[in-house]
Amino acid sequence: MQFEWDERKRTSNREKHGIDFEDAPAVFSPDMIVFEDHRREYGEQRYIGMGTLCGRIVVTVFTVRGDTVRIISMRKANRREAAYYEKTTEDRS
Repeated sequence: MQFEWDERKRTSNREKHGIDFEDAPAVFSPDMIVFEDHRREYGEQRYIGMGTLCGRIVVTVFTVRGDTVRIISMRKANRREAAYYEKTTEDRS
């Protein structure tokens, strides 16, 4: 799986959220929860993924272009999202 992103967006995301897009591959694990992002019409299908990075639960917005995952944003999960992730991954066990 290949990953790509816009470098300006990577820099602004790192400054705003303290998370670097270069760490995205670590989030894409079997425990990742993914669902379609229907909040708006983006002109392409977007996904929201929840996974772990260095022991933290993070939310990643991305799209898939061929064999490449394009990262749009990454941030620490809020309490509600973290609780959902923990319950869902616990239920899988």
